[in-house]
Amino acid sequence: MRIGLYPGTFDPVTLGHIDIIQRASTLVDRLVIGVAINRDKGPLFSLEERVSMVEAECAKLAVPGGPEFVVHPFENLLIDCARDVNATMIIRGLRAVADFEYEFQMVGMNRVLDASVETVFLMADARRQAIASKLVKEIARLGGDVSKFVPEAVNAKLLAKFA
Repeated sequence: MRIGLYPGTFDPVTLGHIDIIQRASTLVDRLVIGVAINRDKGPLFSLEERVSMVEAECAKLAVPGGPEFVVHPFENLLIDCARDVNATMIIRGLRAVADFEYEFQMVGMNRVLDASVETVFLMADARRQAIASKLVKEIARLGGDVSKFVPEAVNAKLLAKFA
């Protein structure tokens, strides 16, 4: 069984994330979406809210006989999380060159920690390259319309947070 791990904070999950989840699911039999606890980032949504949003969006992507989606919160090293879920690949989305520079360093460190786990990069869809959770939260906080960047249910949650 091919198991991939797509990690992130998902605060909130965006259409860019959904695009990567959808495309990554064609590469594996089981896609684990690792929702990082990451207290240093000071997330807008609680871990439970983020997990719930990702689960709801993954449920919409599930098809009979298709890949299995598992949402897995984690707070340990990414490579340890990969081992915990038996992933042989870590899937990362790239939007820009700046993303690559950071990810390149991470791959090097992860390879030293466990060379058996491969990292696969998926380029963001051209229509989704500008989407970043940080920017989505800022636009929503200032009363802007983020419906083009997040799923409908997530948009409703953002509106409620900033009401």
